[in-house]
Amino acid sequence: MDLRLALFYVGFLTASALGENSSSKARSCSDVRQVYSAKGFSLTGVPQTEISGEHLRICPQGYTCCTSQMEETFSNLSRREFEGRVKEAGRSLQAMLNAQHKNFDGYFLDLLNKSERSLQDMFSKTYGELYTSNAKIFSDLYTELRHYYRGANLNLEEALHEFWTRLLERLFRRLNPQYQMSDEFLDCVVKHAETLKPFGEAPRELKLKVTRPFIAARSFVQGLDMASDVVRKVAQVPLSPECTRAIMKLTYCPHCRGLPSIKPCTNYCRNVMKGCLANQADLHTEWRSFVDSMLQVAERFNGMHSMETFVDMAPLKISDAIMNMNENGASISSKVFQGCGNPKLAGTRSSVGEEKKKRVKVQSEEKEKAVTGLGMDKLVSDVSGKLREMQLYWVQLPNALCNDAVTAGPSSEDKCWNGMNKGRYLPEVMGDGLASQINNPEVDIDITKPDITIRQQIMQLKIMTNRLKNAYNGNDVDFQDTSDDISGSGSAMGCPEEVCPSSSGRMIVPNTNKPNVYGLPNEKKQGVMGAGSHSYSRPHSLPLLLPLLPLAGMFRR
Repeated sequence: MDLRLALFYVGFLTASALGENSSSKARSCSDVRQVYSAKGFSLTGVPQTEISGEHLRICPQGYTCCTSQMEETFSNLSRREFEGRVKEAGRSLQAMLNAQHKNFDGYFLDLLNKSERSLQDMFSKTYGELYTSNAKIFSDLYTELRHYYRGANLNLEEALHEFWTRLLERLFRRLNPQYQMSDEFLDCVVKHAETLKPFGEAPRELKLKVTRPFIAARSFVQGLDMASDVVRKVAQVPLSPECTRAIMKLTYCPHCRGLPSIKPCTNYCRNVMKGCLANQADLHTEWRSFVDSMLQVAERFNGMHSMETFVDMAPLKISDAIMNMNENGASISSKVFQGCGNPKLAGTRSSVGEEKKKRVKVQSEEKEKAVTGLGMDKLVSDVSGKLREMQLYWVQLPNALCNDAVTAGPSSEDKCWNGMNKGRYLPEVMGDGLASQINNPEVDIDITKPDITIRQQIMQLKIMTNRLKNAYNGNDVDFQDTSDDISGSGSAMGCPEEVCPSSSGRMIVPNTNKPNVYGLPNEKKQGVMGAGSHSYSRPHSLPLLLPLLPLAGMFRR
């Protein structure tokens, strides 16, 4: 009896063990086959039920629904999908930057064109032949302003000096048509202009009206363009082999394990993303400084030194200068002749009439009231909000890719995929940046080998931030191309010499305030640092990352 009972128990336990093992091996792979087929892959060779997983190289080795070929296919798919999500996030940020660039660029150029048309209309009616016979002097000034704004390598103050020099020569001839004046005599006239001030305070006032808004505008649109280029290049950085393995393990190893409906644990996902995007997160410090500087420069677009003020004031200041010289023509001519001698006689004298003086002054008074900043106010408000949204973009990207739509969430911490099976994920979440990943349990990273492309973009941000700080203080900056040194500028705002030539012609009145030139540190070029940056609130970049939500299906199969 005892022997039969013992044999019964042995047989029962053996049958139970065999039954359980048989049941485990026979678990269906239908869900995995359905996902695999939906991805467009052939079901040839795909197991109907689980098989032994000793052949797996990335996923946990146990009973599995994946062959070696399936694991490789899923790995390649996970890499493409992850890179696609990162690029899509970058395109969203690029679209915002490009839209702001288009808005500001179009607005600035429209203001410049408006100013030129205003001058043409006013001067044609007021000065008649005096203007039309010398119209090229004025059109050349606006051409130079456009070239400068587009990034041409020219000195803005020298361009203004050249304009006043040419205008002085023409007007002095006009005021004294009875004389024949040589180039040497005109050189002497211009030299005396420094003390005689034939144009009154108009040149100084115009310089203030022009330089600050143009320096700020050029730096700002260049910053928007550069930032978009940085985002584009960073988004193209390929995944490392270690990251590819980690992404596969996070996204498709649950399928191979026979758990296709289980979402990853939130902290597990964050460690994978922080490891894979560690180099990108290192952009954060310089990116934040860049955004702060952009916000500072945007402040310059309103107030007395705005571009909108320039639109109305430039024609008026030039007209004031002409009227000042005409009103004081006799005195100026007498002093010039005393210092330079009398040139040879040539013909009769003529000047701008009194009627025209009145007409110019009336127009000036009316135009003074026309300065408004409503359009610029809206643009600045909009771009400031967008810039603040993107300030934390690089460090918030990992969390955005691991939002509640793609991970199990805190309510399912015990029922999520932890990299090995369904259960709680215990390791702590790593910090941001490459150096913080030294102990990342999910992505094996060599923190001594940063990504070269991203380091180049960090340098571009530093250079651009330096330019913006100078622009904020009204210091001219030469937008020299640094792409030969670090292959990272890629700016579309530069202006080739043959398209935007520098100011040419005889430069009688030299300007000693040369623009600061910035290149890479190894170029040994120094610049004047701007004032300390202002403090800004740093709200989350979540609005910029919201477009990622429709892409959350990355982990849901």
